[in-house]
This record gives sequence, C-alpha cells and structure tokens, in this order.
Amino acid sequence: MSRIATGICAAVAIAAGGYWLSLSNSSSPSYPLVSSAEAQEADLDTSSVVDMVQGAKDAPVEIIEYASYTCPHCATFHTGAYKQLKKDFIDTGKVKFTYREVYFDRIGLWASMVARCAGPEKFFGISDLIYKGQSEWTRAGGPAEIVDELRKIGRLAGIDNDQLEACLQDGTRAQTLVAWYQENAERDGIQATPSFIVNGKKVDNQSYGDFKKLIEAELGS
Repeated sequence: MSRIATGICAAVAIAAGGYWLSLSNSSSPSYPLVSSAEAQEADLDTSSVVDMVQGAKDAPVEIIEYASYTCPHCATFHTGAYKQLKKDFIDTGKVKFTYREVYFDRIGLWASMVARCAGPEKFFGISDLIYKGQSEWTRAGGPAEIVDELRKIGRLAGIDNDQLEACLQDGTRAQTLVAWYQENAERDGIQATPSFIVNGKKVDNQSYGDFKKLIEAELGS
C-alpha cells in the first residue's frame, strides 16, 4: 500500500470513525469524538473547504501542490525552492499557485487545522512557520506535546487561545478535511508528496532549475 493510501486510511480512522485525542493540556485518555455510525451518516460538504491560492487568478500557468506538513521533502521544498518560485513566478503574475494538504497522520491533520484557523489571509504565513519548525514540533514528544507546539505556532501568527481551541476541537471540520483530501488524492492520482500538477499535468518533485524550465516552457519562454 502506498504512503498516500495508508495516510487516507489512517486519517479517516482518526478523524471519522476512530478515537480523537483530547487536545487539552490534561493527561486524560483518548475519547471517542463520534461513533463510526455517526461518521458514516454525517453530511460532509467538502465544497466548504476553501482552496488556498496565491498569485493572479488569470495567470497563464496553474500549479497545484499536494503536500504534507509532516513530510521532510515538503519542508525542504517550502523552505527553499518555493521561496524562489514565489519570487520569480507567483508574485509576478505568471503562476497561480494552489496548495492542497495531504494527511499521512493525525498530527499532519492537526497542523492543517491550525494553518487554516485564521482563514486564507494567514494560511501561507502559518504554513511557512509550520514547515520552518517541522523538525522541532514533530519531535516534541507525545501527541499532547506536539499539539502544544502547534498552538505556539498559531499564537505566534496572532491567533488567540479560544480560536485555536475551537479550530482544534472541531471534529466535523476534521472529518470534512479528510474527506476533501481523499477526493483530491483519488481524483488526481496522488501517490507521493510533494507532487505537483502544472496546467493539468502531474509532475514529480524536482530541482528548482528543472521546475523553472518546465514553467518557462508552459509560458512559451
């Protein structure tokens, strides 16, 4: 089974039918957020999940990235090549860039819920912080310690505690995000992260030099 397929199964079990870790600072055990039957009967409107987009809406090149906040290769891309991509193509109106999350595990889902907590305006800034600190927050200890580190990132981005807790404890939102992710991954045939779709064509992760040539070819440069 591919890592993507494994992630789909694990995230669905965690967010939809399995057990949800209490995200409070107490040492209380896991508790069931919803039963499997309730999850199956839930009316999840995945159209409510907003795509996170940068760049001109009418840019000649559209790039969709599929990435996981717990993926080291994704962190490498976002702390390196992405910065250059943004400078060269996104900020200049040549590329419309859409970021879509992949959930390998529950902590990646929690990171996504924090990144989305303050809406599209802060999403990419929070994502930058999450990727920059990936090696620290993913290794903070158990789930409670990891969530505490994600809370710190959220507060650093200006989200207050009440809003953070509301986002992290929103079980319906978690289920909806997982369903949205599964739809996207199955539709676009995503098998690894980071993966990219450039003007409708799937491409694998590559050096920025090669990626730049690919974009320039699409631009007719």
